[in-house]
Amino acid sequence: MPAYKDTNGTWYASYFVKDHTGRSIRKKKRGFKTKRDADRFIAEQKLKSETNLEMRFDSFVEQYFTDMENRIKLNTMLTKKVIIDLKILPFFGDMKMNQIKVSHVVAWQNELLAYRDENGEGYSPSYLKTVHNQLSAIFNHAHRMYGLPDNPARKAGNMGKEKTREMEFWTKEEYKKFSEQVMDKTITYMAFEVLYWCGIRLGELLALTLEDIDFENKKLRINKSYQRLKGQDVITSPKTEKSNRVIDMPDFLVEEIKGYILGFYKLKKTDRIFPLSKGHLHKEIKKGAEEAGIKSIRVHDLRHSHVSLLIEMGFSALAIADRVGHESIEITYRYAHLFPSKGKEIASRLNLENGVIDDVAEK
Repeated sequence: MPAYKDTNGTWYASYFVKDHTGRSIRKKKRGFKTKRDADRFIAEQKLKSETNLEMRFDSFVEQYFTDMENRIKLNTMLTKKVIIDLKILPFFGDMKMNQIKVSHVVAWQNELLAYRDENGEGYSPSYLKTVHNQLSAIFNHAHRMYGLPDNPARKAGNMGKEKTREMEFWTKEEYKKFSEQVMDKTITYMAFEVLYWCGIRLGELLALTLEDIDFENKKLRINKSYQRLKGQDVITSPKTEKSNRVIDMPDFLVEEIKGYILGFYKLKKTDRIFPLSKGHLHKEIKKGAEEAGIKSIRVHDLRHSHVSLLIEMGFSALAIADRVGHESIEITYRYAHLFPSKGKEIASRLNLENGVIDDVAEK
């Protein structure tokens, strides 16, 4: 795999790589200023082809993405690449994989922890944790798949912490005040109606097609999600396996959707029935909340609002988890704090079971 001088005075590398069948394929890379640079590149490609952990960190990252590209969703891949390119490669890029120590990871962490922008603000704890987790994922992959002895990022310990934003929600009365403000915007109104009364995710809503609606049996099928990536509409599988589900709809919502569908001209079964952007709905929920005189919440908080409504109506955590597609019932239990008054109600009912009448029970 030699280096050659190109016609424009630069150098190019000619080398072989093996595809998944083991067949050798010749490749070229041009634009090296010196033969030495081209030779270094060829040597690095040889280490990479042998998955030799003498390779540079940035070369292993390329291998990592090659291994993962068919295992994770495109939007997840793009998020990973942004974090790695901006926060990880500048520090570790030219270091050899098998020579990165815990002390290197600690030094990298200290740089991120010390960062301050023009307003004196540092990175949020949740962002720091996300960045560290990505570095650890790369070393874990090297450990599991290619024999790296251990994971220096794990040994260094994490930085930051999980985001613990308090769940926000609207009561049914607050939602009705909001919906009155957007009722004259047909497509926007219907989008919010489905989000609130069915508790689905925004990506699931935007992926809905006519064939997902069973008007006769009053059911809504959720089996895909919508993303806008690199200027293209991308339909993927839902967030988790449990997200594939069929939701029973209330009669009034079925009738609203029927009327809404009649407003389309020659709608195909595979056409999206909510051809909106996420940005549009984020803007409309903020505007509508201001006009209704209620607190502003995120679009995703309508899902929280649906769950809180079902809790208030007395449905079990298992029934709620099945309806909204929670991967684990433990996720549903996180909503319990939305109704602290339930504790008193439970105690009151237990009193009644024991033949005791208290002030709460009499009301």
